[in-house]
Amino acid sequence: MTLELRALRGATTAASNTPEAIGAAVEELVLALMQRNALSAQQLLSVTFSVTADLDACFPAAIARRLQGWDGVSLLDCQQMAVQGDLPRCIRLLAHAWLEGSRDPVHPYLREAAALRPDRAGP
Repeated sequence: MTLELRALRGATTAASNTPEAIGAAVEELVLALMQRNALSAQQLLSVTFSVTADLDACFPAAIARRLQGWDGVSLLDCQQMAVQGDLPRCIRLLAHAWLEGSRDPVHPYLREAAALRPDRAGP
């Protein structure tokens, strides 16, 4: 099996600006990324999370770091560029992972973020 370093994107929205709501959204997004791409934590090199300015109750990377096996993944949080009319309470991610070369990457867009990329939204 040949592995290739691939970039994976995804996004979701939090129901509110609370640690619980952000935590639930991040966990759902990360689990979808892992399941849809048949990834293990050992295949992840790094994940950058960006959030809209209306989400400041906690750090998404701190939530991801608690997941089993994620202690070896390089994580970073940043604030999404403010653009008028942007989707509120949005959490985006960019992950770099080792995938089988023949496997097409799956980019999960969940909840209201599915409207950002209807071509990528799915179950």
